[in-house]
Amino acid sequence: MQKRTLGKSNLEVSAIGLGCMGMSFSYGPPKDKQEMTSLLRAAVERGITFFDTAEVYGPFMNEELVGEALAPFRKQVVIATKFGFDLSGSDNRPGAAGLNSRPEHIKQAVEGSLKRLKVETIDLLYQHRVDPNVPIEDVAGAVKQLIQAGKVKHFGLSEAGAKTIRRAHAVQPVTALQSEYSLWTRTPEKEVIPTIEELGIGLVPYSPLGKGFLTGKMSENTTFDRSDFRSTLPRFTPEALKANQALIELLGTIAERKKATPAQIAIAWLLAQKPWIVPIPGTTKLSRLEENIGAVAIELTPEDLRDIDTAASKIKVEGARYPERLERMTGL
Repeated sequence: MQKRTLGKSNLEVSAIGLGCMGMSFSYGPPKDKQEMTSLLRAAVERGITFFDTAEVYGPFMNEELVGEALAPFRKQVVIATKFGFDLSGSDNRPGAAGLNSRPEHIKQAVEGSLKRLKVETIDLLYQHRVDPNVPIEDVAGAVKQLIQAGKVKHFGLSEAGAKTIRRAHAVQPVTALQSEYSLWTRTPEKEVIPTIEELGIGLVPYSPLGKGFLTGKMSENTTFDRSDFRSTLPRFTPEALKANQALIELLGTIAERKKATPAQIAIAWLLAQKPWIVPIPGTTKLSRLEENIGAVAIELTPEDLRDIDTAASKIKVEGARYPERLERMTGL
């Protein structure tokens, strides 16, 4: 497995990571713990060293799973987790109880994450969503103290806008920004990617396969269980799924040329954008994990990239990423 460095931090990780959320949360009921433990360990055996979780996934359940499964490989892996949701209410869906990035809450959250992950130090700690009620300087300052105390190694932000990134970075250097980025969500290209390139911050795209859409396995007839959060997303209505098939056709054309799958082309496209981009596709299946890893070996030429860009620029993606309430939490 090739390695990549996130920003100027010298945090070296595998060229793709593994997003662990779906193992416990959001994509239907939690999956079998033993099966997911086997999958996490299979990922390590295949060279993946970068794993992404958060306290809100479950809540708490996903950190416990990741901590236990990766305990034997602690020295080989980098585990990223996140704080920022208030989980004290009875309704623990992300965003339901609102945001909380007050410094005392961050410190509390970190103590819980350390226990669940069975670690003495969190490798990479992200603010999960920007909290408009807490100055980002206070958030960065709290994480800085945790770094000085040896409880955290690296600071990250998730779905933050360019101004917020600059303000946070001035207090405590930001190692990585995690944001949704893929062929069907290219918003970060406008302001965010130029900003982090200038500051020397790595980019960790989540949903690099468009929450499963870019695998080419969905059509307007695809239905989602109520426990699957895609059932609430505007981009996953039958109309949007039908309208967005043009992207799949584009990926399929390039995939045929490269003897690859649409999913592999979608990941290879991201890897070709910048050397400090590390996508974290999530999966609960070994076959998909192996397919995703295969993307690292695919070489897209400048000509391939031009073809993709030219074709993609003519495709208008239908549907918002999130319902308005959640959309308001992004890009602050």
